[in-house]
Amino acid sequence: MALATIIVIACGVLALLYGLVASRQVLAADAGNARMQEIGNAIQEGARAYLNRQYLTIGVVGVVILVLLGLALGMTVAIGFAIGAILSGLAGYIGMNVSVRANVRTAQASRQGLAAGLDIAFKAGAITGMLVVGLGLLGVSIYYFVLRAGMAPGADMRPVLEALVALSFGASLI
Repeated sequence: MALATIIVIACGVLALLYGLVASRQVLAADAGNARMQEIGNAIQEGARAYLNRQYLTIGVVGVVILVLLGLALGMTVAIGFAIGAILSGLAGYIGMNVSVRANVRTAQASRQGLAAGLDIAFKAGAITGMLVVGLGLLGVSIYYFVLRAGMAPGADMRPVLEALVALSFGASLI
């Protein structure tokens, strides 16, 4: 494995670790009084229902596209598409969950001052961004490494590039 690949994978892991640490900090913050928590739970329930419905619909379309890509362009392209779609969906779902749960914590922290509220809000927003970057880096770099394994130097890179383009297509779909 090339040093550049190791560095990219390490950066992806660091982004995910930051997201994990930041989400723990955000979710450990005071969630406010009972009324704030009641409203927050209702928002969370609505957001979860929305995402479940949205992902179900997109998932059906994604499976159709996956099958068509597999038949037309091959399994490595279909697998790349699936990896991108799954990782993008995962980042969106986790990010939305943390963001919605951070709302009441941001409101509660803002009672102590603007800086405290902004701290929670900034961390909550950064979690989704770090998940997207971290999962994207890991998905692309690891799949690239897998696709390149066993290839002779100077071999045709077109199949590898097609699979990576499909990965990005899957990520943009979800």
